[in-house]
Amino acid sequence: GAVAYLVLRNNPTDATSPAAISASTVLPAALPPAGTTGTAQAEPSGDSVARAAASLAPSVVTVVNYLQSGSGPFGQTDQGSQASGSGVVISDQGHIVTNAHVVDGAEKLEVILSDGTTLPATLVGSDAYSDLAVIKIDAGVVPAAVLGDSDALLPGNTVIAIGSPLGDLTNTVTVGVVSAKDRSLETSSGFQMEGMLQTDAAINSGNSGGPLASVQGEVVGINTLVVRGSGLSGTTTEGLGFAIPSNTVRTIAGQLIANGQVARPYLGIRWEWITPEAAAANRLGFSYGAYVTAVSGNSPADEAGLQQGDVILGMGGTRFGEDNPFLNELLAHAPGDTIVLDVMRGNSEIQVQATLSERATT
Repeated sequence: GAVAYLVLRNNPTDATSPAAISASTVLPAALPPAGTTGTAQAEPSGDSVARAAASLAPSVVTVVNYLQSGSGPFGQTDQGSQASGSGVVISDQGHIVTNAHVVDGAEKLEVILSDGTTLPATLVGSDAYSDLAVIKIDAGVVPAAVLGDSDALLPGNTVIAIGSPLGDLTNTVTVGVVSAKDRSLETSSGFQMEGMLQTDAAINSGNSGGPLASVQGEVVGINTLVVRGSGLSGTTTEGLGFAIPSNTVRTIAGQLIANGQVARPYLGIRWEWITPEAAAANRLGFSYGAYVTAVSGNSPADEAGLQQGDVILGMGGTRFGEDNPFLNELLAHAPGDTIVLDVMRGNSEIQVQATLSERATT
Protein backbone atom coordinates (compact mmCIF):
# COMPACT_ATOMS: atom_id res chain seq x y z
CA GLY A 1 0.00 0.00 0.00
CA ALA A 2 0.99 3.64 -0.33
CA VAL A 3 0.87 6.37 2.28
CA ALA A 4 -0.65 9.34 0.48
CA TYR A 5 -0.73 12.87 1.83
CA LEU A 6 -3.81 14.75 0.82
CA VAL A 7 -2.63 18.11 -0.40
CA LEU A 8 -4.18 18.99 -3.76
CA ARG A 9 -1.93 20.46 -6.43
CA ASN A 10 -2.68 21.53 -9.96
CA ASN A 11 -1.11 18.17 -10.85
CA PRO A 12 -2.22 16.04 -7.85
CA THR A 13 0.41 13.58 -6.72
CA ASP A 14 0.34 10.95 -3.98
CA ALA A 15 3.60 11.05 -2.07
CA THR A 16 5.21 10.21 1.22
CA SER A 17 6.79 12.88 3.38
CA PRO A 18 8.64 12.49 6.69
CA ALA A 19 6.45 13.10 9.69
CA ALA A 20 6.65 11.85 13.23
CA ILE A 21 4.62 12.77 16.28
CA SER A 22 6.30 13.77 19.51
CA ALA A 23 3.48 14.77 21.85
CA SER A 24 4.20 16.60 25.08
CA THR A 25 2.05 16.15 28.16
CA VAL A 26 2.15 19.88 28.85
CA LEU A 27 -1.01 21.82 27.98
CA PRO A 28 0.09 25.15 26.46
CA ALA A 29 -1.69 28.22 27.77
CA ALA A 30 -2.06 29.50 24.21
CA LEU A 31 -4.98 27.16 23.54
CA PRO A 32 -8.16 26.40 25.50
CA PRO A 33 -8.52 23.13 27.43
CA ALA A 34 -10.13 20.05 25.91
CA GLY A 35 -13.86 20.00 25.36
CA THR A 36 -16.31 17.34 26.46
CA THR A 37 -15.84 14.85 23.64
CA GLY A 38 -16.62 11.28 24.67
CA THR A 39 -18.88 12.11 27.60
CA ALA A 40 -22.02 11.24 25.64
CA GLN A 41 -21.84 7.83 23.99
CA ALA A 42 -25.46 7.52 22.82
CA GLU A 43 -25.95 6.41 19.22
CA PRO A 44 -26.03 9.60 17.13
CA SER A 45 -28.93 10.35 14.85
CA GLY A 46 -28.73 11.86 11.39
CA ASP A 47 -29.92 15.12 12.89
CA SER A 48 -27.11 15.18 15.45
CA VAL A 49 -24.53 14.62 12.73
CA ALA A 50 -26.06 17.43 10.68
CA ARG A 51 -26.09 19.77 13.68
CA ALA A 52 -22.46 18.99 14.48
CA ALA A 53 -21.41 19.59 10.88
CA ALA A 54 -23.38 22.83 10.67
CA SER A 55 -21.89 24.15 13.92
CA LEU A 56 -18.33 23.42 12.81
CA ALA A 57 -18.61 24.40 9.14
CA PRO A 58 -18.00 28.18 9.60
CA SER A 59 -14.66 27.39 11.26
CA VAL A 60 -13.41 25.24 8.36
CA VAL A 61 -11.39 26.92 5.61
CA THR A 62 -9.64 26.07 2.37
CA VAL A 63 -5.90 26.80 2.48
CA VAL A 64 -4.34 27.90 -0.82
CA ASN A 65 -0.56 27.66 -1.12
CA TYR A 66 1.04 29.73 -3.89
CA LEU A 67 4.29 27.83 -4.24
CA GLN A 68 7.70 29.35 -4.63
CA SER A 69 9.21 28.75 -8.04
CA GLY A 70 11.41 25.68 -7.89
CA SER A 71 9.90 24.27 -4.69
CA GLY A 72 6.78 22.61 -3.46
CA PRO A 73 5.36 19.96 -1.18
CA PHE A 74 7.57 16.86 -1.01
CA GLY A 75 10.38 18.60 -2.91
CA GLN A 76 8.84 18.73 -6.38
CA THR A 77 9.94 21.35 -8.88
CA ASP A 78 7.21 23.90 -9.49
CA GLN A 79 6.93 26.93 -11.71
CA GLY A 80 4.62 29.26 -9.83
CA SER A 81 1.97 26.59 -9.32
CA GLN A 82 -0.33 26.26 -6.34
CA ALA A 83 -1.56 23.63 -3.93
CA SER A 84 -4.56 23.54 -1.65
CA GLY A 85 -5.69 21.78 1.46
CA SER A 86 -7.99 22.41 4.37
CA GLY A 87 -7.73 23.96 7.82
CA VAL A 88 -9.75 24.85 10.88
CA VAL A 89 -9.74 27.98 13.04
CA ILE A 90 -8.74 27.11 16.62
CA SER A 91 -8.50 30.47 18.39
CA ASP A 92 -10.34 33.78 18.61
CA GLN A 93 -7.12 35.42 17.43
CA GLY A 94 -7.54 33.85 13.99
CA HIS A 95 -5.08 30.98 14.33
CA ILE A 96 -5.73 28.14 11.87
CA VAL A 97 -4.26 24.65 12.18
CA THR A 98 -3.48 22.67 9.05
CA ASN A 99 -0.84 20.19 7.88
CA ALA A 100 2.80 21.15 7.45
CA HIS A 101 2.83 19.56 4.00
CA VAL A 102 -0.08 21.81 2.94
CA VAL A 103 1.98 24.99 3.52
CA ASP A 104 5.38 23.60 2.56
CA GLY A 105 7.22 25.75 0.02
CA ALA A 106 4.73 28.63 0.23
CA GLU A 107 5.53 32.03 -1.24
CA LYS A 108 2.07 33.29 -0.34
CA LEU A 109 -0.87 31.83 1.58
CA GLU A 110 -4.58 32.53 1.33
CA VAL A 111 -7.63 31.04 2.95
CA ILE A 112 -11.11 30.76 1.51
CA LEU A 113 -13.91 30.93 4.08
CA SER A 114 -17.09 28.88 3.94
CA ASP A 115 -18.96 31.87 2.45
CA GLY A 116 -16.41 32.19 -0.36
CA THR A 117 -14.51 35.17 1.06
CA THR A 118 -10.76 35.02 0.32
CA LEU A 119 -8.32 36.39 2.92
CA PRO A 120 -4.52 36.62 3.12
CA ALA A 121 -2.86 34.42 5.72
CA THR A 122 0.56 34.42 7.35
CA LEU A 123 2.58 31.43 8.49
CA VAL A 124 3.01 31.32 12.28
CA GLY A 125 5.04 28.13 12.40
CA SER A 126 5.38 24.68 10.89
CA ASP A 127 6.61 21.39 12.34
CA ALA A 128 7.46 18.72 9.78
CA TYR A 129 7.83 15.94 12.35
CA SER A 130 4.22 16.15 13.51
CA ASP A 131 3.00 17.34 10.07
CA LEU A 132 1.24 20.28 11.71
CA ALA A 133 1.35 23.98 10.93
CA VAL A 134 -0.39 27.11 12.21
CA ILE A 135 -1.30 30.03 9.95
CA LYS A 136 -3.16 33.20 10.90
CA ILE A 137 -5.85 35.52 9.58
CA ASP A 138 -7.29 38.63 11.22
CA ALA A 139 -8.77 38.02 14.66
CA GLY A 140 -12.51 37.57 15.00
CA VAL A 141 -13.27 37.01 11.31
CA VAL A 142 -14.21 33.36 11.78
CA PRO A 143 -15.50 31.62 14.93
CA ALA A 144 -13.05 29.25 16.58
CA ALA A 145 -13.79 25.54 16.78
CA VAL A 146 -13.49 23.65 20.05
CA LEU A 147 -10.63 21.15 20.37
CA GLY A 148 -12.05 18.03 22.01
CA ASP A 149 -10.37 15.30 24.05
CA SER A 150 -9.14 12.65 21.62
CA ASP A 151 -8.20 10.36 24.52
CA ALA A 152 -11.91 9.96 25.30
CA LEU A 153 -12.70 8.52 21.87
CA LEU A 154 -13.58 4.86 21.54
CA PRO A 155 -13.43 2.62 18.48
CA GLY A 156 -16.89 2.74 16.94
CA ASN A 157 -17.60 6.35 17.89
CA THR A 158 -19.09 8.31 15.00
CA VAL A 159 -16.81 10.96 13.50
CA ILE A 160 -17.27 13.58 10.78
CA ALA A 161 -14.65 14.75 8.28
CA ILE A 162 -15.04 18.24 6.81
CA GLY A 163 -12.78 19.71 4.17
CA SER A 164 -12.31 20.83 0.58
CA PRO A 165 -11.65 17.83 -1.67
CA LEU A 166 -10.44 18.81 -5.14
CA GLY A 167 -9.81 22.30 -3.76
CA ASP A 168 -13.17 23.82 -4.61
CA LEU A 169 -15.76 21.46 -3.10
CA THR A 170 -15.70 23.41 0.15
CA ASN A 171 -17.26 22.13 3.37
CA THR A 172 -17.76 18.62 2.07
CA VAL A 173 -19.01 16.41 4.92
CA THR A 174 -18.34 12.68 5.18
CA VAL A 175 -19.26 10.41 8.08
CA GLY A 176 -17.68 7.28 9.49
CA VAL A 177 -16.41 5.84 12.74
CA VAL A 178 -13.20 5.71 14.70
CA SER A 179 -11.83 2.44 13.34
CA ALA A 180 -8.92 2.29 15.80
CA LYS A 181 -6.69 4.42 18.00
CA ASP A 182 -2.93 4.59 18.56
CA ARG A 183 -2.04 3.40 15.08
CA SER A 184 1.58 3.57 13.90
CA LEU A 185 2.53 4.01 10.26
CA GLU A 186 6.04 3.48 8.98
CA THR A 187 7.41 6.11 6.63
CA SER A 188 10.16 5.82 4.06
CA SER A 189 12.61 7.65 6.34
CA GLY A 190 13.00 4.94 8.97
CA PHE A 191 10.57 6.11 11.63
CA GLN A 192 6.89 5.88 12.41
CA MET A 193 3.99 8.25 12.80
CA GLU A 194 2.55 7.22 16.13
CA GLY A 195 -0.70 7.65 18.06
CA MET A 196 -2.77 8.17 14.92
CA LEU A 197 -6.56 7.89 14.77
CA GLN A 198 -7.80 5.54 12.05
CA THR A 199 -11.17 6.26 10.46
CA ASP A 200 -13.29 5.02 7.59
CA ALA A 201 -14.82 8.46 6.99
CA ALA A 202 -14.07 9.25 3.34
CA ILE A 203 -10.97 11.45 3.05
CA ASN A 204 -9.88 12.67 -0.36
CA SER A 205 -7.24 14.87 -2.01
CA GLY A 206 -7.59 18.37 -0.59
CA ASN A 207 -8.81 17.17 2.82
CA SER A 208 -5.35 17.50 4.39
CA GLY A 209 -5.47 19.75 7.43
CA GLY A 210 -9.24 19.60 7.78
CA PRO A 211 -10.96 18.56 11.00
CA LEU A 212 -12.16 15.16 12.09
CA ALA A 213 -15.01 15.99 14.46
CA SER A 214 -17.20 14.28 17.04
CA VAL A 215 -20.99 14.37 16.98
CA GLN A 216 -20.70 17.08 19.66
CA GLY A 217 -19.12 19.28 16.97
CA GLU A 218 -15.66 19.27 18.57
CA VAL A 219 -12.44 18.74 16.64
CA VAL A 220 -10.92 15.41 17.70
CA GLY A 221 -8.31 15.13 14.96
CA ILE A 222 -6.67 16.74 11.94
CA ASN A 223 -6.92 14.63 8.79
CA THR A 224 -3.48 14.06 7.33
CA LEU A 225 -3.11 10.96 5.18
CA VAL A 226 -4.75 7.94 3.59
CA VAL A 227 -3.35 4.53 2.77
CA ARG A 228 -4.04 3.43 -0.78
CA GLY A 229 -3.01 0.33 -2.71
CA SER A 230 -3.45 -3.42 -2.51
CA GLY A 231 -2.47 -5.99 0.03
CA LEU A 232 -1.00 -9.47 -0.30
CA SER A 233 -4.34 -10.87 -1.45
CA GLY A 234 -4.55 -8.33 -4.25
CA THR A 235 -7.61 -6.62 -2.78
CA THR A 236 -7.67 -2.83 -2.82
CA THR A 237 -7.54 -1.05 0.52
CA GLU A 238 -10.45 1.28 1.27
CA GLY A 239 -11.49 3.29 4.30
CA LEU A 240 -7.99 3.68 5.72
CA GLY A 241 -7.81 7.35 6.64
CA PHE A 242 -5.65 8.70 9.44
CA ALA A 243 -5.83 11.82 11.60
CA ILE A 244 -3.52 13.44 14.15
CA PRO A 245 -5.31 13.33 17.54
CA SER A 246 -6.56 16.65 18.91
CA ASN A 247 -4.55 16.30 22.12
CA THR A 248 -1.36 16.18 20.02
CA VAL A 249 -2.66 19.09 17.94
CA ARG A 250 -3.27 21.15 21.07
CA THR A 251 0.28 20.60 22.30
CA ILE A 252 2.09 21.22 19.01
CA ALA A 253 -0.11 24.14 17.92
CA GLY A 254 0.32 25.76 21.33
CA GLN A 255 4.11 25.68 20.96
CA LEU A 256 3.93 27.00 17.40
CA ILE A 257 1.70 29.88 18.50
CA ALA A 258 3.85 30.71 21.51
CA ASN A 259 7.31 30.25 19.94
CA GLY A 260 6.91 29.84 16.18
CA GLN A 261 8.60 26.46 16.40
CA VAL A 262 8.71 23.20 18.34
CA ALA A 263 11.84 22.45 20.34
CA ARG A 264 13.35 19.22 18.99
CA PRO A 265 16.44 17.39 20.25
CA TYR A 266 19.54 17.53 18.04
CA LEU A 267 22.28 14.90 17.99
CA GLY A 268 24.14 16.02 14.87
CA ILE A 269 24.54 12.97 12.65
CA ARG A 270 23.55 11.81 9.21
CA TRP A 271 22.39 8.24 9.28
CA GLU A 272 20.85 5.35 7.41
CA TRP A 273 18.36 2.96 8.97
CA ILE A 274 19.42 -0.71 9.03
CA THR A 275 16.52 -3.14 8.59
CA PRO A 276 16.50 -6.86 9.40
CA GLU A 277 16.79 -7.61 5.67
CA ALA A 278 19.91 -5.46 5.31
CA ALA A 279 21.36 -6.87 8.53
CA ALA A 280 20.84 -10.47 7.34
CA ALA A 281 22.31 -9.75 3.91
CA ASN A 282 25.46 -8.33 5.54
CA ARG A 283 25.60 -10.99 8.26
CA LEU A 284 25.40 -8.46 11.04
CA GLY A 285 24.90 -9.53 14.62
CA PHE A 286 21.88 -7.29 15.12
CA SER A 287 18.62 -6.56 13.30
CA TYR A 288 18.06 -2.81 13.69
CA GLY A 289 20.37 0.16 13.95
CA ALA A 290 21.23 3.66 12.78
CA TYR A 291 24.40 3.59 10.63
CA VAL A 292 26.29 6.88 11.06
CA THR A 293 27.29 8.22 7.64
CA ALA A 294 28.52 11.63 8.86
CA VAL A 295 29.02 13.56 12.10
CA SER A 296 28.49 17.34 12.13
CA GLY A 297 31.33 19.38 13.60
CA ASN A 298 30.82 20.87 17.08
CA SER A 299 27.59 18.91 17.45
CA PRO A 300 26.57 16.82 20.48
CA ALA A 301 27.57 13.71 18.51
CA ASP A 302 30.98 15.20 17.72
CA GLU A 303 31.58 16.21 21.32
CA ALA A 304 30.52 12.73 22.49
CA GLY A 305 33.04 11.07 20.16
CA LEU A 306 30.68 9.39 17.71
CA GLN A 307 32.40 8.47 14.46
CA GLN A 308 31.44 7.81 10.86
CA GLY A 309 30.85 4.08 10.53
CA ASP A 310 29.43 3.65 14.03
CA VAL A 311 26.09 1.87 14.31
CA ILE A 312 23.78 3.11 17.07
CA LEU A 313 21.84 0.10 18.37
CA GLY A 314 19.87 1.71 21.16
CA MET A 315 19.32 4.76 23.30
CA GLY A 316 18.64 5.24 26.99
CA GLY A 317 18.64 1.50 27.65
CA THR A 318 16.11 0.76 24.88
CA ARG A 319 17.19 -1.23 21.85
CA PHE A 320 15.87 -0.09 18.49
CA GLY A 321 13.26 -2.23 16.78
CA GLU A 322 10.23 -2.20 14.55
CA ASP A 323 8.14 -0.40 17.17
CA ASN A 324 10.86 1.95 18.42
CA PRO A 325 13.06 3.15 15.56
CA PHE A 326 15.86 5.68 15.97
CA LEU A 327 13.96 8.93 15.33
CA ASN A 328 11.06 8.00 17.59
CA GLU A 329 13.45 7.29 20.43
CA LEU A 330 15.37 10.52 19.79
CA LEU A 331 12.20 12.63 19.68
CA ALA A 332 11.11 11.18 23.02
CA HIS A 333 13.90 13.25 24.59
CA ALA A 334 14.21 17.00 25.07
CA PRO A 335 17.06 19.40 24.34
CA GLY A 336 19.45 19.34 27.27
CA ASP A 337 18.87 15.67 28.06
CA THR A 338 21.96 13.51 28.51
CA ILE A 339 21.50 10.10 26.91
CA VAL A 340 23.54 6.92 26.73
CA LEU A 341 23.89 5.42 23.25
CA ASP A 342 24.64 1.74 22.64
CA VAL A 343 27.11 1.82 19.76
CA MET A 344 28.68 -0.92 17.64
CA ARG A 345 32.14 0.22 16.59
CA GLY A 346 33.93 -2.39 14.52
CA ASN A 347 33.44 -5.67 16.33
CA SER A 348 32.96 -4.13 19.76
CA GLU A 349 29.91 -2.67 21.44
CA ILE A 350 30.54 0.45 23.50
CA GLN A 351 28.43 3.05 25.28
CA VAL A 352 28.66 6.72 24.39
CA GLN A 353 27.16 9.53 26.46
CA ALA A 354 25.81 12.59 24.62
CA THR A 355 24.02 15.75 25.73
CA LEU A 356 21.38 16.78 23.20
CA SER A 357 21.07 20.36 21.99
CA GLU A 358 18.11 22.00 20.27
CA ARG A 359 17.16 21.89 16.61
CA ALA A 360 14.71 24.55 15.48
CA THR A 361 11.98 23.20 13.15
CA THR A 362 10.13 26.05 11.49
